[in-house]
Amino acid sequence: MPIPKNYTSSIRLTAKEKAFRQLQNWIIDGTLEPGEKLYDAEIAEAIGVSRTPVREAFQLLEVQGFIETFRGRDTRVTSVSKEDVQTIYLPLASLQALAAKLAAPTITEEQIAILKDINARYKQAIYDKDVTKTVEMDGNFHTFILELVENPYITNFTSVLQLHIQRLEFVFFKQEHIPKEESIIEHESIILAFENKDSKRASEIMEQNWLRPMKEVYQLM
Repeated sequence: MPIPKNYTSSIRLTAKEKAFRQLQNWIIDGTLEPGEKLYDAEIAEAIGVSRTPVREAFQLLEVQGFIETFRGRDTRVTSVSKEDVQTIYLPLASLQALAAKLAAPTITEEQIAILKDINARYKQAIYDKDVTKTVEMDGNFHTFILELVENPYITNFTSVLQLHIQRLEFVFFKQEHIPKEESIIEHESIILAFENKDSKRASEIMEQNWLRPMKEVYQLM
């Protein structure tokens, strides 16, 4: 897929950060497709940086598993196999369920109101068929719960996994025949469990919220 020519950055970043974030976004949303060959000069021109920060971004993205470099040959976006689905979803489902369990006893009314607002925007994005906004709001919902726990180990372990799942979600949410309302209902059930300070219920529904789409994405692959 061609590199976009109308790229603009709205915040101040170093050249390395700019290249890294944009490449990461392009891989996650499918602009750069699995198996696509990456040319540092072309990317540098599109983003408006030199080739050095692009190469540095390549190194970071390879550590995260988004690209692979073949010495003496080329650099390509990693493919996503059917086996990768369970490898990514299962540990994230467990960590997110733990976060919900830990957040339930101490979550405040104000924080619950924020989750309701995020879920309302998530619901609207689904009805608007805005895939980018849908993935963003779903990520915001789960990230906010992670932040409530204030456990850096849970947050750090989930961050890269969640990025890889967002990559799969762009495929999932583009499928017209899949009933996405189930995810909205699950979010609402998680919020209700928080309101009732029910750690067990919050954990169970959170795990279900990840394992259900795992099965559906697996069937799509």
